[in-house]
Amino acid sequence: MTDLTDSWPSLGAAIKQRTPGIPVTKCLIAANLLVFVLMLFNGAGFWHSPNNVQLQLAWGANFGPATQDGEWWRLFTALFLHFGAVHLALNMIAFWDGGQLVERMYGHWRYLVIYLVSGLVGNLLSLVWQGNQAVSGGASGAIFGIYGALIVFLWQERALLDRREFRWLFGGACVFATATIALGFMIPAIDNAAHIGGFVAGMLAGLLLMRGLRPQEVVPRLPRLIGGSLLVAAIAIMLYKLPAPKYSWGDELLLQKEINAFIQEDQAINRSWLHIMHESKQGNVTYFELGEQIENDITDRYQERYEALSQLPYDPNLPSAAKLENILQYTKQKRDASRALAEELKQGRKPSKPAP
Repeated sequence: MTDLTDSWPSLGAAIKQRTPGIPVTKCLIAANLLVFVLMLFNGAGFWHSPNNVQLQLAWGANFGPATQDGEWWRLFTALFLHFGAVHLALNMIAFWDGGQLVERMYGHWRYLVIYLVSGLVGNLLSLVWQGNQAVSGGASGAIFGIYGALIVFLWQERALLDRREFRWLFGGACVFATATIALGFMIPAIDNAAHIGGFVAGMLAGLLLMRGLRPQEVVPRLPRLIGGSLLVAAIAIMLYKLPAPKYSWGDELLLQKEINAFIQEDQAINRSWLHIMHESKQGNVTYFELGEQIENDITDRYQERYEALSQLPYDPNLPSAAKLENILQYTKQKRDASRALAEELKQGRKPSKPAP
């Protein structure tokens, strides 16, 4: 791929004189590629992985109940997640084309701030817009912010640019942003809120961090003040408008943990049951001893698990709530059946019902 500065002589000549430093765009692209490869090794799909929600959440995807339950870092980590190679490729191509140009316009560190602020604000608006309905990720919000900052810079410096260069760059950036956002309204899978939030945040951050095309140029303070004030106000409004989470993410994680623990305990109880049945067939134990073994190794353990599971926080909105109800019913049935069997055996009677 070519550097866009080589295609636009008047603009390229000015920004190429800027002090070289860490190539932020290339580092960010490398980080996105690295995360994608690591996710592949952990079970993500190469072409498309919309249904692997648990993996996406484990790697830091943005999701209302999780993010708003104290995991605000997801607004950042979601910037590096891509759900398939096509998703990644489209974002990185757009990023490469515009990123290096904007990086030279604003300088490395200002550019990095614009990228991160745009991505974070885009993900925040995604929470406001989608609420609890979607698990999202991708660098597109930050990339739209870069194009928003590009538009602001070109407009600010339009008098110093060749008219043809300004028309093509400014018009191209506007068409790209408008067309992509319009497409986002037609395709449900696209997180258009992140695009719009990132684009607007990039424009405001671009105003706040604007520097002139010429080293001696002084940028007026008023645009900076307007950009910074509007950006802070927008963030405050979004935080105020955040919808309440549908359920507690902490409670859901607790349910998942306890359900997994029960499944392992149930397997261990079943092994104990097989051992008891094996001993009974050997004829080395009395009915009473057999009943006591069942009571101690089966009934009491199911009772303990039933009591522990009954104490878990319950909310019908929790994704694992239905599974918990089924497990409670199953545990109660196993407890009652094994208890009845143990009582019959301890009384010296042959069981009237088959083993549970």
